[in-house]
Amino acid sequence: MLLRRPGGPVELDDSPVMPLTIAVMDGQDLLKTCVAPVGRQGGSRSQRTLRSAEARDRLDAARRAFHDYHAQCFWYLRPDLKVTLGDVPEIVRGLRRNGGRKGFLLAARLCR
Repeated sequence: MLLRRPGGPVELDDSPVMPLTIAVMDGQDLLKTCVAPVGRQGGSRSQRTLRSAEARDRLDAARRAFHDYHAQCFWYLRPDLKVTLGDVPEIVRGLRRNGGRKGFLLAARLCR
């Protein structure tokens, strides 16, 4: 059986049952090992789809939030902006940054 250490491998007594390798990893190797499966999927888009009723409710809430918080959070956008589902992430970001506690909670509901 081998014990791998940063200084090099160390031989231990061999067991006839099953060979086993124990690896002591430094922080970087451990991080790479844990994050590698996630990294392979990181660039792919979410496969979750919104049902039309959910999308409609989310869009209505985003439109209300945009009009209610326009002066406080979205002063840099036109007040007559037609909010679409593509605008929801920007509305969430603005509510989190400048909407205070109520805006932050509203942003959390929009993210569900």
